[in-house]
Amino acid sequence: MKEHLTVGRVAELAGVSVRTLHHYDEIGLARPSARSAAGYRVYSAADVERLREVLAYRRLGFGLREIADLVDDPDTDAVAHLHRLRRLLLEQRDRAAATVTAIDAELAARARGIHTTSEEQLMVFGARLYESIGSAYPATRRTEPRIAAQVLAALGDARTVLNVGAGTGSYEPRDRDVIAVEPSAAMRAQRPPDAAPCVAASAERLPFADGSFDPAMAFSTLHHWDDPVAGLREMRRVARRVVVFTHDTSEAGWRHRFWLSRDYLPEVAGLVAGRPPVDELARAIGARMEPVLVPWDCADGFFEAYWRRPAAYLEEPVRRAVSVWSRVGPEAERRAVDALDADLASGRWAERNRDLVDLEAAELGLRLLIA
Repeated sequence: MKEHLTVGRVAELAGVSVRTLHHYDEIGLARPSARSAAGYRVYSAADVERLREVLAYRRLGFGLREIADLVDDPDTDAVAHLHRLRRLLLEQRDRAAATVTAIDAELAARARGIHTTSEEQLMVFGARLYESIGSAYPATRRTEPRIAAQVLAALGDARTVLNVGAGTGSYEPRDRDVIAVEPSAAMRAQRPPDAAPCVAASAERLPFADGSFDPAMAFSTLHHWDDPVAGLREMRRVARRVVVFTHDTSEAGWRHRFWLSRDYLPEVAGLVAGRPPVDELARAIGARMEPVLVPWDCADGFFEAYWRRPAAYLEEPVRRAVSVWSRVGPEAERRAVDALDADLASGRWAERNRDLVDLEAAELGLRLLIA
């Protein structure tokens, strides 16, 4: 490449219009700073490098004002921009792949005669895509045996089990007669062939007679329900025992106890605003509470799972398997990931969380309600 390029040549190579380049010049975003022998303004190598960053961020959907802040950041050099752009492009690729997965799941559901609602069809392209389909579940959401053992102990010797909000069935006991309830057609389509029979219904309106099951269980699903208290009372109606894995959403119990929501993602507090506190949920069904410790090498990649493995949260597939990230929105997610990345590189995270290094399991507000 020649050291200096004309505006026309840059437009041709970059696949943009000359008018676009003139606009970037006028607003001071990317200007040709050199002159040709004939006196025409031309782009130097440094100008091209800056323009390349502007165009890359633009094609990722950033606004011009936001791009200006990014490329003018004195603490970010060309190599850092390339690393950031690479990560963002990989995230965009993974989001596109997740959308394909969602479409494939709906095709599979329709092939099996499962009806998809209008809301589910719209969610394929909406912000709640990952919340509604769990597209990354197979890669990161596996049964954690130590937590599963605590759940099984709570279920006792029951033979008939109702699993409400069952998803793909990660924690369904294999040695019991299980009926699953899952409202999402796309999620039902992802259940393995040997999984328990699954009924399309919501927790708030269970299609079963009183006392139909020994216990009813629900694992990490209450935060998706429209009315958790009503859903728990329905479980109490149809079963003689209720076992629920959930979390304490009080300030002390969740946001401030876990470093990720405390230091990087304060938006988590807004997600639980107005939700019933865990003690109210327990009172609704007369349940006692057991703390559920999260092992440092937890196999199930829920939100708190990587408390001692912080670099995992930089990985797109890990975040896509947790609904929190899609619910806070891409701007908050990008900010949190960038800040965590920087703190890991500088050693600040390790200094701030030095007390976690020797822990085998952490108490992060997860609870088992047993009634």
